[in-house]
Amino acid sequence: MNDQSLLSSLDPEIGERLVRRDQEIARGASVGRVTAAGLAMASVPVALAALSTDVFAQGGLPNEVVDVLNFALTLEYLESTFYNYALSPQYHVVPPQDAPIFQTIQSHENEHVAYLKAALGDRAVRTPEFDFSGAQGAHNGPFHDVFFVYDKFTALSQAFEDTGVRAYKGQAPFLRGVKPILTAALQIHAVEARHASAVRRLRGNFQDLVPNRGWITDNTTDVPGTAAVYAGEQNVFQGGVDILALHFRTGDATEAFDEPLTRAEVLAIASPFIIP
Repeated sequence: MNDQSLLSSLDPEIGERLVRRDQEIARGASVGRVTAAGLAMASVPVALAALSTDVFAQGGLPNEVVDVLNFALTLEYLESTFYNYALSPQYHVVPPQDAPIFQTIQSHENEHVAYLKAALGDRAVRTPEFDFSGAQGAHNGPFHDVFFVYDKFTALSQAFEDTGVRAYKGQAPFLRGVKPILTAALQIHAVEARHASAVRRLRGNFQDLVPNRGWITDNTTDVPGTAAVYAGEQNVFQGGVDILALHFRTGDATEAFDEPLTRAEVLAIASPFIIP
C-alpha cells in the first residue's frame, strides 16, 4: 500500500455512481435489504458502506476497498470480542456504576462488526482467535488478569480505543476516491474517538489530568507496554507548519492534533492479542 489512493485505478465513473445512487435513494428509489436496514438505523455508522454494496451488487466491492474494510473489521472483531467477554455472565470485572458506559461501547462495536460484515458479504474475513493477555495464544501475557482486575481492563480498553482512532485516520486517505465509503469510515472514526475519550476520562476519575485526559498529551501513557499506541503523537508539525512557532506550548500543540497510524503499525500493536 502506498500514498496513492487505493481507488485510483478504478473507473472514474464509480464515484459518480455511488453519489448518484445516494441521491436516487434520497428521492425514494428502492434499495437492497442490507442498505435499507443500515439507512433505517441512524446510529449505524457504516450504512453508507452497505450502500456501496448496493451499488456494486453485480460485481461486488473492488478488491482495494475490501482490503481496507477487512482491516477495519479485524480491529472491530478485536474490540467487540473484548467487551463481549468482559460483560458476559462469567466475568464481573466491570462494577455496576460503570457498566452503562461499557455496555454502550459494546453495543457500538457489535454494530460496527455486523454492518462491516453485511457490507463485505462473503468476502468478510472470519473472526480471529484472541488472547487478551497479549501473549499470542500462550495466555500468560502482561494482561493475563484483564477480566479480573478492573484497572487492567480499563487500561487495555483505552489502548484498544486509542489504537482504533488512529487506525481509521490512517486508512481514510486510501478511501478518498469513493465518498460514501470514506464517509462511513469517518463515522466509525468519530465514534471510536468518543469511546477513547470516555474511557480515558473514566480512568482519570474525570479530573482531566495528564496522562488521563480525554485527549492524548504528547506521547504520554501510563499503561505499560503500550508505547507503540502513542508513538508519533509528540509531533508538533502539521502540514509543514511548526505549531510551536505559533507560540503554543508543546503539550497544547500535541493535544490539538491527533496522528494516524499505518496499517503495519496497527497490526504490530494488535498482533500480541491475535492467535496466529
